Amino acid sequence: MREKILKLEKSASLLEPKKEEREEIRNKVVEYTERFLEDMKEHKTFNITKDQGAGLYDYPISNMGISIEEAIRIFKDNVEIPGLNPASGGHLAYIPGGGIYHSSLGDYIAAITNRYAGVFYPSPGAVRMTNMLIKWMAELVGYPHMTGGNLTSGGSIANLTAVITARDAKKIKGNNFHRCVVYCTKHIHHCIDKAINIAGMRDCIRRDIKMDMQYKMNCADLEAQIIKDKKKGLIPWMVIGSAGTTDVGAIDPLSTIGKIAKRNNLWYHIDGAYGAFFLLTKEGKTKLNGIELSDSLVMDPHKSMFLPYGLGVLLVRNAKHLKYAHQFSASYFQDVIDPEDEMSPADISPELTKHFRALRMWLPLKLCGTDPFTACLEEKLLLTKYFYREIGKVDGFVTGVEPELSVTTFRYVPKNGDANSFNKKLLDEILLDGRIFLSSTDLDGSFFIRMAILAFRSHLETIDLALEIIKEKTILINNS
Repeated sequence: MREKILKLEKSASLLEPKKEEREEIRNKVVEYTERFLEDMKEHKTFNITKDQGAGLYDYPISNMGISIEEAIRIFKDNVEIPGLNPASGGHLAYIPGGGIYHSSLGDYIAAITNRYAGVFYPSPGAVRMTNMLIKWMAELVGYPHMTGGNLTSGGSIANLTAVITARDAKKIKGNNFHRCVVYCTKHIHHCIDKAINIAGMRDCIRRDIKMDMQYKMNCADLEAQIIKDKKKGLIPWMVIGSAGTTDVGAIDPLSTIGKIAKRNNLWYHIDGAYGAFFLLTKEGKTKLNGIELSDSLVMDPHKSMFLPYGLGVLLVRNAKHLKYAHQFSASYFQDVIDPEDEMSPADISPELTKHFRALRMWLPLKLCGTDPFTACLEEKLLLTKYFYREIGKVDGFVTGVEPELSVTTFRYVPKNGDANSFNKKLLDEILLDGRIFLSSTDLDGSFFIRMAILAFRSHLETIDLALEIIKEKTILINNS
């Protein structure tokens, strides 16, 4: 048996490369990533290829390994080149992600040290770092000291955790799901609907509250609907406000909604996945007034803190509600003793096994400080106003609502023909060009092109290029 064990140990030794081997592999990877960063401006933001990465299937997983050079080549040809480059400043669609360099180093350290970040007992430092970030964000929002929070994979899981927490905090039982009412607008992110379904509350009633001309929730309609539902014997349960909608970047009247929620004993949740970090700016702080009144809030560092995909945040005003919904134990945890002043993420979230996500946020904040993040957000606000002004000057173009954050919409109105068809064709031409990446949305039956300026590499030259491309493609279609 000993001989067999030693033979297997030798075969498995490839999993533990020597220092020289590590250095060789690491140098090749760093060489590739440096080239990727340095050459980024020379490549398209959106690349339509014939096979769309299907060549990856030509290299199935096998019992023998390949060289790092070959692995990088396969990755480059089939993952880097086709489709969208989210790291590009030309990514002006949806809500752009980030990818700042310092975070990659945090992820590298986290992966090498492999600290378990779920429970305080085996990894007190990782949990303290997580809780330190939660406390910093709670203070930014204006939440009290008893706030609890969780670092999630993104806004979808954060919103799901919030829905479950709200359900249990309000003691909603299964036999009453069909009487429970959720209030939001049609512009709430679709992950909210998914969260309600996954939480087992598919049968609850959703009220789409009317929006005003700026696509903000109509608070008079909200309160009137709550009163009607109470008279019907229903259970008004949760109201969800937006701190920056995906469609147009609108901010609901957060303060007024908060007062209505408190008067009527509703759980008040805010989806600020996109917009909440604009609290770092003076303008954002004014526009987001009332966000502190919420019972729970989602904010995504991988959006407006420019971090790589894979980091969302849920904050809950009173941590006891998070614990009530998520804290469980087992016999194999009998050795675990947590201090009263530090909450283990496993006790306030669905996850037990938890990646050390905190390091990708902590490291850039410590290396850079908050000032560069604030400056970058202020820059995006100004770039959006600049684009909104400049596209409005171009003959034939009309703009949507005045941007509140960093999303703006526009469309071309041709002298002849269908405007929706024209703008769909215009967007197709822009995507085929590939130098910038835009998206669209439907606003009251009208096809609008959407620009979301949030990538940290998007600067004035990016927006000037976008204006140039939009004008160029408009002329092309008009002359075809």
